[in-house]
Amino acid sequence: MGDGGQTQRLAAILAADAAGYSRLMEADEHATLAALEAARDVFVRAAAANHGRVVNTAGDSVLAIFDSAAGAVAAAIDVQRALGAAPHEASADQILQFRIGVHLGDVMHSPSGDVHGDGVNIAARLQTLAKPGGVVVSEAVRSAVKQRVAVDFDDLGRQKAKNIAEPVRAFAIRMGQIRGAARSHPVLSFRAVAYAGVAVLVAVAIAGGAWWRPWTALQPPVAVTAAGSGAALSGKPSIAVLPFDNVGGEAQQAYFADGITDDLITDLSKVGGLFVIARNSTFAYKGKSQDIRDIGKALGARYVLEGSVRRSGDSVRVNAQLIDTASGGHVWADRYDGDLRNIFSVQDTIARSVAKALSVELTKDESNKVANRGTGNAQAYDVFLRGWQHYQQQTPEEFSAAIDDFKQSVAIDPAYTRAYAALAAVYWDAYTRFWGTPGVVSSNTHDGSITHAWQDSRYDAEQYLAKAMAAPTALAHEVASAMLVQSGQHDDAIAEARRAVESDPSDAEGHIALARALSFAGQPAEALDAVDRAMRLNPHYPSSYLYQRGLAQFALDRLVDARESLQRAVDVNPDDYWSRRLLLSVYGLTGRQDDAARLIATIKTSDRRGRSSSYDPLTIRAVAYWFPFAKPADAKRFASGLAKAGVPD
Repeated sequence: MGDGGQTQRLAAILAADAAGYSRLMEADEHATLAALEAARDVFVRAAAANHGRVVNTAGDSVLAIFDSAAGAVAAAIDVQRALGAAPHEASADQILQFRIGVHLGDVMHSPSGDVHGDGVNIAARLQTLAKPGGVVVSEAVRSAVKQRVAVDFDDLGRQKAKNIAEPVRAFAIRMGQIRGAARSHPVLSFRAVAYAGVAVLVAVAIAGGAWWRPWTALQPPVAVTAAGSGAALSGKPSIAVLPFDNVGGEAQQAYFADGITDDLITDLSKVGGLFVIARNSTFAYKGKSQDIRDIGKALGARYVLEGSVRRSGDSVRVNAQLIDTASGGHVWADRYDGDLRNIFSVQDTIARSVAKALSVELTKDESNKVANRGTGNAQAYDVFLRGWQHYQQQTPEEFSAAIDDFKQSVAIDPAYTRAYAALAAVYWDAYTRFWGTPGVVSSNTHDGSITHAWQDSRYDAEQYLAKAMAAPTALAHEVASAMLVQSGQHDDAIAEARRAVESDPSDAEGHIALARALSFAGQPAEALDAVDRAMRLNPHYPSSYLYQRGLAQFALDRLVDARESLQRAVDVNPDDYWSRRLLLSVYGLTGRQDDAARLIATIKTSDRRGRSSSYDPLTIRAVAYWFPFAKPADAKRFASGLAKAGVPD
């Protein structure tokens, strides 16, 4: 233990900076900043995919720490491969390249999340020795990874590091052999990035030749992954559950196969020894034919569980198979026949079989969690699954259908708290989106006041949540956290979000709920960590994750970073309600009045087309209500930005 609550431990440190950054800023500031933010995303994903995290991105530098030297080297190679495969339309004086240094040593962790010490200093010194697009490591790192990573090193001799008594022996990784057919000089064209369109496309996935996108996982180099024995990504066996096929059944039975898939994801998430990819990302492959090995690389999953469901009346057949994505070979497969009444037993058996096949032992508590379905009534469960499919569509019409099914489910089993949590989620979502009460036609009064129907949505959400909390699921905790944030009860909101994560550590939405609560509570550094975890769990993440990143960056007063994150969110989803309003404040604070004026016009057009402005007027007072910052300084800065952007009081 160090002074002032600081802790010291051994870690692998990655230090990087952009070569020629000042020159590029002088040439084209906006394009360079866009390229820098895009490159930072590459670093964040590479770190998360290799059991590490980015701890600082001051200026044009990046600092990340890892639990192992192999993870840090893997991330460094990931980054240089991805950036080195970017489109090359720019000349040599229009490219953004990074130099990376990696060291294994002691670091000091401060309560704020920062790291420092000799280990950081040496990594920074090694970074200065690297060529643009290159990686230099210390002797400690080379010794730790030389039997695990299939790369060669060039000995640079002993190097003097600032404020370090003994010279450090340095080694440069031979990057040419790793890139294969890639260009000899890895570049990131900042002009190409600036005009790449939606979500700032920045790199090409080497193995597949497809554009890398910010909402997909970064592909690790084959040579490194092979040495990881299936645990290189998180220290645990990583698994993705693909949507089970609805075989031979009617189209209207598809919800049942999707529901089985959802619950298998949830079951496996309860096993502490597994790292499970989120539903949103795996369902992106529904109905698509693609090589399992490519899917594993894209999602960062060593194993894939796939199968099929055949249902005829109450008769059910489930086929399941577990595949090793490194080899494409089968690890385990089985078939189950029965009827709807024993579907819970089938799901339990599959989850336990997968854990056993991966040599993961379930604790007694985990075993009980897997077995707990929230209901023993198969009919209530079946109706719930139908409602859940409607809820996933996220439209007012589908919300109404979901409510009917969820209410029918709790009518069959009044103790089914999972269905109550789903009802709370539907009504709360409708309230925060100004959709009125689902299934109820709402209108504004002549004086422009809000009708009671919209307010009823919040009341209904609170009532159903109270019932859900009798035996809360992760979803119940997430809804509770959102409500508590909105009412300004920030400590309680954080506690509920942490309970959601504890209930289902692989549920990306739980980490997003935690990020939201932490940002508004004035703990944005920890919120950024939560967003990074969510993005790793859900590589095909939606724009709302970028909003949460922008919110945390805003609270950290990293306004340029926040602006880039929020602009990307709006690029991905032009109707992103929260990102547009926070972006207005950021535009105001960063002197982008013209951008703010265009965004205001877009919001007003959207209001005329959809929501009524009397529900949600574009004023500082109305907007600030939905951004309940705990710190007065954050709230004042937010309101000041809105005013500078031209939003009326």
